[in-house]
Amino acid sequence: MMAEGATTTGTEAPSGAGFPPFKTESFPSQIFWLVVTMAFLFVVLWRFAGPRIKGTLEERRGMIQKEIETAQENRRKAEAATVAYETPLFEARERARAINDQYRERAAEDVKKAEAQADANAERATADAEARLARIRAEAKTHIAGAAKDAAIEIVSRLTGERISDAEAEAAVRAAQEA
Repeated sequence: MMAEGATTTGTEAPSGAGFPPFKTESFPSQIFWLVVTMAFLFVVLWRFAGPRIKGTLEERRGMIQKEIETAQENRRKAEAATVAYETPLFEARERARAINDQYRERAAEDVKKAEAQADANAERATADAEARLARIRAEAKTHIAGAAKDAAIEIVSRLTGERISDAEAEAAVRAAQEA
C-alpha cells in the first residue's frame, strides 16, 4: 500500500523526460539504426524474399500461359467438333429438303394426272348423259307424237263420229309441230 501523503497522478510527466524519438540528442543514433535496419531489410528482401517472390510470379505466369494454351487448344477442338457435328446435319437437311421437293413435284404431277383423268371421266360422263338425254328426248317425241296421233284419232272420232287413218293423224300432228 501507499504511504500517507504520497499521491500519484497518471497525467504528470516525469521531470526531464520526454518522448525519446523527439529528443534531439538521440537523432544521430536513431538515423544510424534506421539505416542499418533498412539495409538489413533490403538485403533480406533482395537475397531471400525477392527470388522467392520472383520464382512464384514466374511459376504463376507459366501456369497461366499453359492454361491459356490449353484453353485455346480446347477451343480449336470444340470448333472442329462443332463443324464435324454441324456438317452432317446440314447435309442431312439438304438431302431432306431435296427429297421433300421431289415428293412435292411427284404429288403435283399425280394431282395433275388425277385432275386430267377426272376431267376426262367427267367429259365422258357428260357425253354419255347428253346421248342418253337425246335418246330419251327422241323417245319422248316419238311417244308424244304417238300419243298425239292416238288423241287426234280419238278426238276426230268423238267429234265427227268418223274414223281417220293413222297416216292422216300423223300428218296432222307433224303439221302442228312445225307450226
